[in-house]
Amino acid sequence: MKKFYIFLFIFTISIGFAQENESPKKDLKVGLVFSGGGAKGFAHIGVLKVLEEAGVRVDFIGGTSMGSMVGSLYAAGYSASEIDSIFRNVDFTKVMLDDVPRKSKPFYEKENGEKYALSLPVKKGKVGIPKALSKGQNVSNLLTEMLSHVDTITDFTQLPIPFVCVATNIETGKKEVLNSGFLPKAVQASSAFPTLLNPVEIDGKLLVDGGILDNYPVDEVLKLGPDIIIGVELGNDLSTREDLNSAVDIVNQIMSFQIYQSYDENIKNTDVHITPNMKGYSVTTFEFYDEIYKLGEVAAREHFDELVKIAEQQTVKRAPFVIKKRENKIIIKSIQIEGNEDYTRTYVKSKLGIKLNDTIAYSSFVDGINNLSATGNFTSVQYKVVDLEDGGQRVELKLKQNEISTYVKLAAHYDDLYKTAILVNITAKHALIKNDIFALDIILGDNIRYNFDYFIDNGSNYSFGFKSSYHRFSEDVMFDYVPDVARINLKYRDFTNQLFLQSVLSRKLAIGIGLEQKKITAYTNTFTSSVLSAGEDSDKFYFDKSNYFNFISYLKFDTYDKKYFQKKGVYLAADFRWYVFSSDYNDNFNSFSQLKGELGFAYTFFDKLTLQLISKAGVTIGDNNNPILDFNLGGYNENNINTFESLIGYEFAALNGGSFVKSTLKVRFEIFKNNYLMGAASVARVDDDIWNNGDVFADTKTGFGIGYGLDSFLGPIELNYTYSPDTKNNYIFFNLGYWF
Repeated sequence: MKKFYIFLFIFTISIGFAQENESPKKDLKVGLVFSGGGAKGFAHIGVLKVLEEAGVRVDFIGGTSMGSMVGSLYAAGYSASEIDSIFRNVDFTKVMLDDVPRKSKPFYEKENGEKYALSLPVKKGKVGIPKALSKGQNVSNLLTEMLSHVDTITDFTQLPIPFVCVATNIETGKKEVLNSGFLPKAVQASSAFPTLLNPVEIDGKLLVDGGILDNYPVDEVLKLGPDIIIGVELGNDLSTREDLNSAVDIVNQIMSFQIYQSYDENIKNTDVHITPNMKGYSVTTFEFYDEIYKLGEVAAREHFDELVKIAEQQTVKRAPFVIKKRENKIIIKSIQIEGNEDYTRTYVKSKLGIKLNDTIAYSSFVDGINNLSATGNFTSVQYKVVDLEDGGQRVELKLKQNEISTYVKLAAHYDDLYKTAILVNITAKHALIKNDIFALDIILGDNIRYNFDYFIDNGSNYSFGFKSSYHRFSEDVMFDYVPDVARINLKYRDFTNQLFLQSVLSRKLAIGIGLEQKKITAYTNTFTSSVLSAGEDSDKFYFDKSNYFNFISYLKFDTYDKKYFQKKGVYLAADFRWYVFSSDYNDNFNSFSQLKGELGFAYTFFDKLTLQLISKAGVTIGDNNNPILDFNLGGYNENNINTFESLIGYEFAALNGGSFVKSTLKVRFEIFKNNYLMGAASVARVDDDIWNNGDVFADTKTGFGIGYGLDSFLGPIELNYTYSPDTKNNYIFFNLGYWF
């Protein structure tokens, strides 16, 4: 009997062990944490590649800053290779700095705004500094497009992989956990690096980069319920003074104080701690994608055996997530707009360039978003494209108007005609009505000048404007009207007022008509009193001191990619001026007209070598008896007024006549970024009537030039040597800064 009980006991134990061995293993749930680090976050993508190779299924994911950007894409269903492909095709420097293509800028901005080196906001009568270098619109556009397939999911735990990110409340100094809402905006807030990107407002809270307080949010991922944490920490050792070379570096150092002090706390709950070697890289080294990606991959492979063991403890493998990509063509059937208090719905739609029920490319729609952002009237343009059940799409726009409507703008310039100049500008929007622009340039220096613009921007509808300007210069010029006088010092003054009506199509083409009052004063002190007219000032001989009343019309077509050092595009301009009345200082005025035209092309080969051909022509229609209104060619300026035109190889205003034609071929080679070696050749003819004498190309003039150019934050800096075989003369021209 005793043996029976012993046998029964052993049998029972054996069955128990058998049942235990046959029971399923516990499925290991993995949480993945990505730290912040700006450009260093490219390493996260290399880590993801190795995780997938090892077979690790990620069940939860969280991150900060760039870690939240990479993490959100993975949580939304992208694979490591797909994220790699996306990032390789993004110029993150342009994205982070909101480098808006010139084609997206309003035509008014192309004509009047590309001359300032520094722009400072004015709030409550005080001049301040911008919140950041960038509004973050390009970041928003990128995230919105990449995450559009999950934009209806507002609970981040319902994403293909549950996700969480963190940001910092800049008002309270507390951490904000972002696990619901509009995913692109949450990630943008987590990535809003101070001084680089504007803060992001969510639910009334002003948020910036989460890395300030929690650059490695292990605790937030643990709340989601993983069994094990794999963490990628990009290193936050304090930099030495030699490495603190920019404002961004200094801010990153300050952020690292908190991170560095809590380093042990950040990693104590990490089971697999992956630490790529980021020495030599910073938050802004976006140009080193390949190297940083590889460092992430190398660091993860050091833990490959651990990762394989983790994968072996996961009984269920994740099925690949198929991302439903948006069709390239969309049909927008309706638009919802919020936040346009000071701007009409028509204005917003005209900037978007959208017509309801038209089929457009999705990329064209994004261009429209950039167009709206480029107006500067909105600090945030958030959008969602919603697919409708009956086909087509609805666009939901949430706009945040720019609280700053007044700016002080500054620039500096030097050229050989106007000499040294400092520009102080005041620009104000909504000065009198909602969609107007007021801009006043005060130019101080050797030649005091001003430009005033008031423009009512009605989008694609007719817009109205008023301009007023005063220009002056003093220059020695050739003169052959008085015996024994070869050169004179010409003092030239121009005071102009214009009232005009303008229509703009697609930000490329502007057509306008208007009325103009122009006062031209031109005189010299060179002559002796013996040649002065009776009653004249004893020390001045006036060539003109007349008021002119004119009718003007113009056409401008501009697709150049840049204002200076263009690489591609076309520029076409035609300007008609009818001199109707004059106060007639010289008592010889007859009504006449002048027509000027310009056509330019630029194209770049191999991304370095640019060829640009520019042709110009001008003709006088009727009898002009005033030589001061003839066309005057010569010099190297790009800020000429009235009938003055530049010509390579000749000094300022060396050639004069009632009509002209000229062509210039420019060759530029970008030896390294923003630095150019330049060559140019010009051919021109100037005469009183070059069109009707049967030989347009008789007595042509030629000029050649070589030079060096730098595209700097102050504007173009150029040093040019020019020569004409016609005169055997050579000239050196130097200019610094934006032309104005």
